[in-house]
Amino acid sequence: MKIVHSLAAILISLMFVVVSWGADAKRVFRAGAATSNITPLIGEKIVGGFTPAPSKAIHDELHARCLVLDDGQTRIGIVVCDNLSIAREICDEAKRLAQSATGIPVDRILISATHTHSGVSARGSSLLRSDEQLTNYQQLLVRRIADGLARAANNLEPARIGWGVGRVPDQVFNRRWYMKGLTEMGNPFGGVDQVRMNPPSGSPNLLEPAGPTDPEVSFLSVQSLEGRPIALLANYSLHYVGGTGDSQISADYFALFADRIQQLLAADRLDPPFVGFMSNGTSGDINNINFRNPRGRQAPYEQMRRVADDVAKEVYRVHQSIKFQDDVPLGMVQRELTLATRKPTPELVERAKKLISGELKPVHPRDVDYASRTLDMEKGPSEVIIVLQAIRIGDLAIATSPFETFAETGLEIKSRSPWKPTFTIELANGGYGYLPTPEQHRLGGYETWLGTNRVELQASRKMTDLLVSMLEELKNTKEK
Repeated sequence: MKIVHSLAAILISLMFVVVSWGADAKRVFRAGAATSNITPLIGEKIVGGFTPAPSKAIHDELHARCLVLDDGQTRIGIVVCDNLSIAREICDEAKRLAQSATGIPVDRILISATHTHSGVSARGSSLLRSDEQLTNYQQLLVRRIADGLARAANNLEPARIGWGVGRVPDQVFNRRWYMKGLTEMGNPFGGVDQVRMNPPSGSPNLLEPAGPTDPEVSFLSVQSLEGRPIALLANYSLHYVGGTGDSQISADYFALFADRIQQLLAADRLDPPFVGFMSNGTSGDINNINFRNPRGRQAPYEQMRRVADDVAKEVYRVHQSIKFQDDVPLGMVQRELTLATRKPTPELVERAKKLISGELKPVHPRDVDYASRTLDMEKGPSEVIIVLQAIRIGDLAIATSPFETFAETGLEIKSRSPWKPTFTIELANGGYGYLPTPEQHRLGGYETWLGTNRVELQASRKMTDLLVSMLEELKNTKEK
């Protein structure tokens, strides 16, 4: 009888070992990366300004850069696209196709746009309403994003991951300024603003910026177990740089950073190819113009290269001392948030109709543009449902926003997050225009104008509070 009990005990112990070994085997951390070409046809209109114009040349190809991470229990996908802004319905359809191909649940996929101003629109005719049919370019994006995620999943291999944070303060500047007097401070609604976007560089009327900047450049780096670079995803809160050639398609400094960090890491011509990413942080009020000390005339792409080089060198410097881990748990939370949309007053609607009919003579250069936007907002939906995500990669966290979000919002999310470090990716899972804080709304300026900003004035606070609670939820799950 004792022998039977002993044998049973041995068998139970062996079963426990086998089960434990199996569980450990399933939890091997793996990563895979890939790119998909999303370059539009020459002749399609370049967006980023008030008057889109047909492209005449391709300076550099546009890409959807894809990363898949898997800890043995949770698999997530991250995509960064060289595009101004991508409508939610495009992201949703790409996620649906990707889930069919990879098994990654749609709520475990993050798709964002870099906000290059030298690409073709993927927004649709309205930021608040879905179009009945996708454009040819939107259909291309859906297919190529899904393909890229499938290829990244096919490249999954045992890996290790590390992360770090550097600082590049000299390439980010708040573009909203207090000015002496009220000259040139009028807005297209017949009012006067307290701050101005992109004032004349070197103007003696400059007082001070209306908000802060976020100088941090955060990144995560993935390697094979042997140390071969797989991917590096960076994040910097810089709207874009600009300064392209005439009517040329370009991915802006985002792609130049990817190329430069590949060079610094000696990661060229690997198999599978190394993938460098630069995602956009919270940069709705941030650009690359030093208004107090304007730079001289530059050749096309010169400033882009300078910014990309500065940021890549800082990432590389910090990269030398980060610790890589091969047992990193993943977590992801997705929530939807319903926001009211802004509606014009009856007086603004009447004024807009008179401007469009010619009964009222325009005074501001954008009077007619914003008259059209005013009427569009009047006819638009009364609410919009946005997607927010929080991701945990080891002790690193990422929070998303589907807006051109102000830097101070990103700084608040970072300071309130229970994860250190945390960074934000904007224009993720949709794009609904600018998101000023309530305090910035009171100052006026381009980013706050009805039709540039489309959601309720308290939206940034509601979004921040929900994102912080999602980050805390991830933390509580870890501690349990």
